[in-house]
Amino acid sequence: MTAWGFQPQETRFQRAGSGPPLVLVHGYIGDGESTWRGQLRALSDEFTVIAWDVPGAGGSSDPPETWRMPDYADALARFIRGFELGPAHVAGLSWGGALALELHRRHPGAARSLTLASAYAGWAGSLPPEEVDRRLRQVLDLADLPPDEFVGAVAPTMFTASPPAEAVDAFVAAARRFHPAGLRAMAHAVAEADLRDVLPTVDVPTLLLYGEHDVRAPREVAEAIHAGIPGSRLVFLPGAGHLCHVEAEDAFNAELRAFLRHV
Repeated sequence: MTAWGFQPQETRFQRAGSGPPLVLVHGYIGDGESTWRGQLRALSDEFTVIAWDVPGAGGSSDPPETWRMPDYADALARFIRGFELGPAHVAGLSWGGALALELHRRHPGAARSLTLASAYAGWAGSLPPEEVDRRLRQVLDLADLPPDEFVGAVAPTMFTASPPAEAVDAFVAAARRFHPAGLRAMAHAVAEADLRDVLPTVDVPTLLLYGEHDVRAPREVAEAIHAGIPGSRLVFLPGAGHLCHVEAEDAFNAELRAFLRHV
């Protein structure tokens, strides 16, 4: 069943500002508001910033657990079209970056530009098979655990050794609210996705932002995506881990703003 045949009963998002539309897509942990708080605050002076709760996360209702990246991409395209603002700038973090690539494959007119932050070409497209299996097994095991155990297992891989306490607290609070069914669906979707064939077809301006100390999407992942997308710009943010938009918030926002101004 595709996203066009099933629509979540409720879809939540946060919207701020005015100007060209910028749609922000979070990773498989968290939601739109908690993930993108710094960008909603900083970029709304120049853009209509819209942080979407992916189906199965935040305030959005759960989709079937059989959903995969094409289903999520159809849902995102429908969400963008619902605003009737024309093609939008789309920025995706981690899992959301893979979704942005799938969006381009299935709905090439939906995005005016792509920003891929700490992103993968799907786990299957960016990581060794044994690492894909390990991550998927971990997520499926953690999905049924109490929230504190889930958070304790995943938080250390998201930040550097000395992250800002406020950033950690916000991540922990959002992670505790995860939807088990939604988490399982999103994990299967990114684990099975191999989007390497999409990379050379990307014909919109593309910015790649990664933390220099990211252990989840390390340098070789970033460089492979950069090599695959013609004309893409790759920036490593000093001192940041996987959640580079938080640990290097000012630098992240400055790079994103400069990029969007010239698209």
